[in-house]
Amino acid sequence: MTKANNGILSGITTGLQNTYSILASQYPNGLTLENLNEAKNKTTNANILNQSFASYLQTNFSNIDKDGDGIITEQEMNNLSNLISTQGLTKDQLTELYASGSSGLSESTMTKILEHFDEIDANHDGKITSAEISAYDVNCARMEVEDEFNNRKATDMSVFYGSESSSSDTYSLLSYKYKSNK
Repeated sequence: MTKANNGILSGITTGLQNTYSILASQYPNGLTLENLNEAKNKTTNANILNQSFASYLQTNFSNIDKDGDGIITEQEMNNLSNLISTQGLTKDQLTELYASGSSGLSESTMTKILEHFDEIDANHDGKITSAEISAYDVNCARMEVEDEFNNRKATDMSVFYGSESSSSDTYSLLSYKYKSNK
């Protein structure tokens, strides 16, 4: 993963908010499940509505509509965005966003996140946050540098002391010292 991936959750919340804004502008009396279904099928929305995020809103409508009045309000969308930003997303939620194409991430990046979900979830609460993703990225980069250093260190030592796998025609730095003293 790269540093560009640190904004994964903010990209998702922005996409959901933008999709909600487009839909809310079309339905000033509130975004109902019926409105959402209608909007997804409107040909005039084809170029402006992110179908993947709209599908996510549709699938999770009852979870987003916290007061159960059948309308997703701006406050409920803000609450969802804040919840995602502060508490993160579960593996199932990420999988759903990925399957719907809503994550905005490459297949390889999302595959890596899903494969390493349990490692990324540092506090083991079943959700990953942007902070945990960033920490995981930093830890992976640190481990990569340490591995590179340890590999170089091993190589440098074999040049100095010699290597059992080298042919008899090659010498270490120490063997040259002893050879010249003979």
